[in-house]
Amino acid sequence: MNNVIWTIGAFVAYIAVMITIGAKFYGKNETLSDYFLGGRTLNAWVAALSAQASDMSGWLLMGLPGAVYALGTGQLWIAVGLAVGTALNWIFVAKRLRRYTIVSGDSITIPEYLENRFHDKSKVLRIAAAVFIAIFFAVYTASAFVAGATLFEQIFGLEYNLSLLIGVAVILVYVFLGGFHAVCWTDLIQGLLMLAAILLVPIIAFAALGDTGGLPAGFTDILGDGSGGTQSAVSIISQLAWGLGYFGMPHILVRFMAIKSDATVKRSATIAIIWVVVSLTMAIVTGVVGKMVIANLENPETVFISLIQRVFMDEGAIVPVPIIGGLFLCGILAAIMSTADSQLLVTASSFTSDIYKNKLNRNASDRHLIWVSRLSVVAIAAIAFIIAMDKNSSVMDLVSNAWAGFGATFGALILLSLYWRRVNRAGAFAGVLAGGLTVIVWDYIPFGGSTIGAATGLYSLAIGFAVSLAAIVIASVATAAPDSKIMDEFERMVDYRETGSA
Repeated sequence: MNNVIWTIGAFVAYIAVMITIGAKFYGKNETLSDYFLGGRTLNAWVAALSAQASDMSGWLLMGLPGAVYALGTGQLWIAVGLAVGTALNWIFVAKRLRRYTIVSGDSITIPEYLENRFHDKSKVLRIAAAVFIAIFFAVYTASAFVAGATLFEQIFGLEYNLSLLIGVAVILVYVFLGGFHAVCWTDLIQGLLMLAAILLVPIIAFAALGDTGGLPAGFTDILGDGSGGTQSAVSIISQLAWGLGYFGMPHILVRFMAIKSDATVKRSATIAIIWVVVSLTMAIVTGVVGKMVIANLENPETVFISLIQRVFMDEGAIVPVPIIGGLFLCGILAAIMSTADSQLLVTASSFTSDIYKNKLNRNASDRHLIWVSRLSVVAIAAIAFIIAMDKNSSVMDLVSNAWAGFGATFGALILLSLYWRRVNRAGAFAGVLAGGLTVIVWDYIPFGGSTIGAATGLYSLAIGFAVSLAAIVIASVATAAPDSKIMDEFERMVDYRETGSA
């Protein structure tokens, strides 16, 4: 009982800090740019840790360690792909995207950037992009809700749906109040807490408990498939392909858009790359250490939670300091909240700016639109809540599907929009449709009783990204080149200087 009290105390204190931050920024959101981009004022640490914390989610502390625990270190190729993808995204996308969104009409959402970048007067590209964002973020947000419900269920013994409701309610409060500023500053705290938890828990667990159970044969084979065999080339390619997803992740890309200067981008990149390499490495170590000291977990995705409980909180704990265990458990909550809040805000911003203001109420004031956004956050959370009510849902599977959707829909287009002058509106529209629909067909529509993804074992992101890239190039080359105004904007982005004008 004392352990539960300490844990509740740690959670209450942590949640209170998050809500206080949300309340602090409540009155500071006067424009849509304030609510969705924080007025483009993010400093290096906030931008870096907000981007990476919102990226990794409960997947970092539950999904990846669980995959390693269940299948062995052959799952590390996902981490390799993500580490490389993170570095390339910061190096090649961050600075140019920030510049281009300023040059092209001060865009505040990815769909608005695409409309402005390609001078799409029809609004079709913007709406199509917003629809895909809503579809895939509903699944992505649900993955965070499932992780949160699993956390509360295991720690406090609460019924799953009640655990789910509590987690959703906490996230909603500070996103509803504070908007982008609140999300980013809470992400800073959450990113530091996540790093501390994933760095210290496996080290302390191994030092305290040692190799009590040993590892199964072939567990440490980085080419192993978890059942004594060797992974196929398709399997390894599929894992590495996760790195392609970064170029199309709206909740990460908006952090680039919100950084206050080009100089800040470079500092942020260094912080972010170090954070992600250390975190991914230790997530793999967590799965290995968990396999050493805890046998036969019913749900492999609870390995990090079980390590904390075994070391700090169970009867006979090696380090019986339950308040520390409670704080480390807050690290998991931090991972979950840091992603769910970003996803809710980005989806709400897309609906409000790209659909509501764009088509339904073009004369709405910023104050009115901020309230529409807040209500949109609640509505989107309700949809994700319904998806997450299936307690058998896998965090890893939900993240995998959503990640593929965004990477295939937007990844190739974002890259080409920043580096290829010749890409045009027809190519952009073809790429969005081809990439998004490929993932939907590949992962969700069965043919002969099985989806193409299940039958081939090839991750939909790999094929979706390639299809989108081909569609963009073919459609752009087959149609008229962009006009001189678009070409001039491209040159202004390339030559952009921090002088207050492009």
